[in-house]
Amino acid sequence: MQTIDSLDANLRSYLDDQQSTLVRRAYYFAEQAHFGQQRRSGEPYVTHPLAVAGILADMHMDHQSLMAAMLHDVIEDTGIDKDAIESQFGEAVAELVDGVSKLTQIEFDTLEEKQAENFQKMALAMARDIRVILVKLADRLHNMRTLGVLPTAKARRIAKETLDIYAPIAMRLGMNSVRMEFEDLGFTALYPMRARRIEAARRSARGNRIELVDKMRSQIENALAQDGYEATVIGREKHLYSIYKKMRAKKKSFSEIMDIYAFRVVVDSVDSCYRVLGCIHSLYKPVPGEFKDYIAIPKANGYQSLHTVTMGMHGVPIEIQIRTREMEDMANNGIAAHWLYKTDSDTVNGSHARARQWVQGLLEMQQRAGNSLEFIENVKIDLFPDEIYIFTPKGSIMELPRGATAVDFAYAVHTELGNTCVACRINRRLAPLSEPLQSGQTVEVITAAGARPNPSWFNYAITAKARSNIRHYLKHQTQEDAAALGRRLLDKSLASFDLNVTELSEARLSSYLESAGLTTLDDLLAELAQGKRLPGVVASQLAGETSTEGPTPQPGSDSPLAIRGTEGFMVSYARCCRPLPGDAIAGYISSERGVIVHREGCRNLADIREKPEQWIPLRWDDQVSGEFLAELRIETENRRGAIATIATRINSMNVNIDKISSTDKDYQFTYVDLDLHVESRVHLARIMRRLRSIDSVRRVSRVQN
Repeated sequence: MQTIDSLDANLRSYLDDQQSTLVRRAYYFAEQAHFGQQRRSGEPYVTHPLAVAGILADMHMDHQSLMAAMLHDVIEDTGIDKDAIESQFGEAVAELVDGVSKLTQIEFDTLEEKQAENFQKMALAMARDIRVILVKLADRLHNMRTLGVLPTAKARRIAKETLDIYAPIAMRLGMNSVRMEFEDLGFTALYPMRARRIEAARRSARGNRIELVDKMRSQIENALAQDGYEATVIGREKHLYSIYKKMRAKKKSFSEIMDIYAFRVVVDSVDSCYRVLGCIHSLYKPVPGEFKDYIAIPKANGYQSLHTVTMGMHGVPIEIQIRTREMEDMANNGIAAHWLYKTDSDTVNGSHARARQWVQGLLEMQQRAGNSLEFIENVKIDLFPDEIYIFTPKGSIMELPRGATAVDFAYAVHTELGNTCVACRINRRLAPLSEPLQSGQTVEVITAAGARPNPSWFNYAITAKARSNIRHYLKHQTQEDAAALGRRLLDKSLASFDLNVTELSEARLSSYLESAGLTTLDDLLAELAQGKRLPGVVASQLAGETSTEGPTPQPGSDSPLAIRGTEGFMVSYARCCRPLPGDAIAGYISSERGVIVHREGCRNLADIREKPEQWIPLRWDDQVSGEFLAELRIETENRRGAIATIATRINSMNVNIDKISSTDKDYQFTYVDLDLHVESRVHLARIMRRLRSIDSVRRVSRVQN
């Protein structure tokens, strides 16, 4: 059991006498503050902060973090406040204690909401001082080690929260040792029977493997010694939770998972890492495609190592990791190693910078999230990365989770780049924004000044930053789009009275808004765009008319409303007839959907023409922009590769295919139905002309209704 004397002896191995004395002082202060309090196990309460400080001391954390660990429960559990701690131990320690103190207990509707709100507060505390999270992780680790004294239901709840939130945070900060202990303790508490079975099987397998492991380790050590390398070779054993996860994910038995042997080789320098790799590859044959260089391209949490898989004696696969001593400490302690190696090392400073960058990203997500549950959903996405590495056109490296697309890449570079992206080039080839990226690709994002995020991006954007930014932009942009379109609709109706919105008297406008139960003009304009109010009726009332049938049209009042293609969500294009710039169009105002645009001859407009209050004449603006969906039906010979030929021809024209399907017409011909993104009717005609030139194509037609 940890005592202050044993802790003090540990501290004096890396702290000076004055700093060790300050930590001892904090212990005595906590002992007095918690006097008479006991843990559920019956031990004096001060044993908990002492144990937390011991965990941090093993990581060689600085004296202020250790003092905060001693005092982290004082504010909540005793009558001592932050000011008293500040007067005794200084502002930095008081701020740390305040950040780490158990979060204020607020009543929430659900446990998930409470957990989300607590994590949100922790993110704010982390932003002030990154050491807050390290003390918090040590606090949680000791609580997990003593879960046995808690009621089963409470222990399971704490274990699940640890696996969901704290273990991934430790992983994100590179603290592998803490993460593994979190996972094993959490797994044992959640699934005790499964944990016992796997542990028993692991012990049994260990006995059968000892001889082979010793032989392989001796082989590696001898080979390295003959080549003059000083290296430590350590046999690695998979921990319980990783065995369980692999068994579930890969649907393999325990014996299949344990067939792989793993070793870690620790050397003195980066140069030696690569030389030792060559030595091992000459000893054992490497498995193609299984080499990863995390030294040249570190993981997002700062982890560095060379990974290779080789075939050892008896055809046994061997996983080998090669790293320096500093990298070993970084792998185990992550960001905590920043305080152990206070040097100008790029490795350490890089890890610290990455952690700060991640916390800053958390704050940005927090500001954009609608509520704490949305925030925690984004954080969970961000906490489980399986990284790929993408190059910018200038050669910089971006780290993204596996499955990320160009939209994720654009937002990772800069929020504004994401908001205005319209297309991308992957390895200099035009590609759809939805195409999943692969490690090593170079991605160039193409932007347009008037472009904006598209709701369909939610189908393939996977990073938390991209999703939160898209959601935030669309939430605000919808209101702006509605107000802009509503103003145009109202101006068009007010033209009957030789008026426009800016010429309405302030008194008249205020009176109308009050009677309608609205607060601002923008609220009224948004309701007009959404079809909740009819522009003709509102214009009549604002102009002083008493009739609700609408104004008597004046010359020019029926001039069509110009559609620009940039109105956003308040203008939608009918799926039945797919109108394109160049088509004659008409439309109507629909409740909640705004203006619906149809082709003039669409038969679905027949009923709407009988409702003049909803009907609205439309035309395309001279400067219309954007991409519009068009539907084609192609009749082609039923031969091998016909669809691939069509898709290749379309791709060669830099046209994106949204959807493609085929049905057999008969044994000789097949119908291929395509949804394409085109700019205008003329653009579509050009595409159809190129498709008709394919030998196997018999007929190309635009789908009507």
